[in-house]
Amino acid sequence: MKPRLLAHIPEELTAGRLMRLGEGIGKIVYASPHWVVKRERSPSEIVALILLWKVLRRFARICPGHFGERLLQRPSRLIRFLRVVMQAVMQVVPRSVWFTTHIAQVWKVYHYRDRRGTRLAGIHLAGTGLMPERVSFPPERVQVGGWPGWLMVSEATERVDDTLHHRLLQLARADEFEELEVWLGRLLDLRQSGWSRGLFSLDAHLKNFGVIADRIVLLDPGGLTDRWEDVEGHLIRLEEATVEPHVTLGLGPMLKGRPDIAGRFNNRWKEVVSLSHVLAHWPGGSS
Repeated sequence: MKPRLLAHIPEELTAGRLMRLGEGIGKIVYASPHWVVKRERSPSEIVALILLWKVLRRFARICPGHFGERLLQRPSRLIRFLRVVMQAVMQVVPRSVWFTTHIAQVWKVYHYRDRRGTRLAGIHLAGTGLMPERVSFPPERVQVGGWPGWLMVSEATERVDDTLHHRLLQLARADEFEELEVWLGRLLDLRQSGWSRGLFSLDAHLKNFGVIADRIVLLDPGGLTDRWEDVEGHLIRLEEATVEPHVTLGLGPMLKGRPDIAGRFNNRWKEVVSLSHVLAHWPGGSS
């Protein structure tokens, strides 16, 4: 399903400079009060980020708890500066040196999953409330914070109230753990709604989900797959993992003082995100 067509761009997108809201490996997001627009990164930017993350991950393993690990957990202006430096190095160093077989494979996998996930979301999730609404309009120039200062856009997405990760963090800081547990239940409900439509997210981390009023929505469809073999392999790896689900999702620090909630969530997660349970929800899976 295509985005809802508007005759004109929403006025608030052209009323002032849009705030830089966040970024991922392939996109940078700018926001007005109710809408967001995205700038797609160039292939060289994406490859530079892949190289940079590999370097930081290796540094974080060598020096746990130090600078590299903190950067991985909280991207900053320094990350953006290092990405620009990495791109400059890529222009000087011969392509055969930095574009290794592994880096090329990571780029191809990302690009393929992003295109496929976007297509699947358009077919199966548009209009369901499981993703923010999208609108399209004639191309218009908007002002944005930071480089490049402006963008030509023809599509916008409904802005979420918060990311699920930040909402849970706020609830934990306010000692509102009963409500936090309710949101964790809603996350599992959302995932099962996707499975019943024959879709599974291979990239189900808390920052990839947003909050709109009392519902959770998927923000980036890049990890979606409709291939059961992908789902089966992913679930087998999850079942073999030794790390508890709440730790894998980044809930460890939030639930450090509430092992009871962590235990209940882990048990429920293992029950729901399991091969047998997902198969029971998968179209035709129980037949």
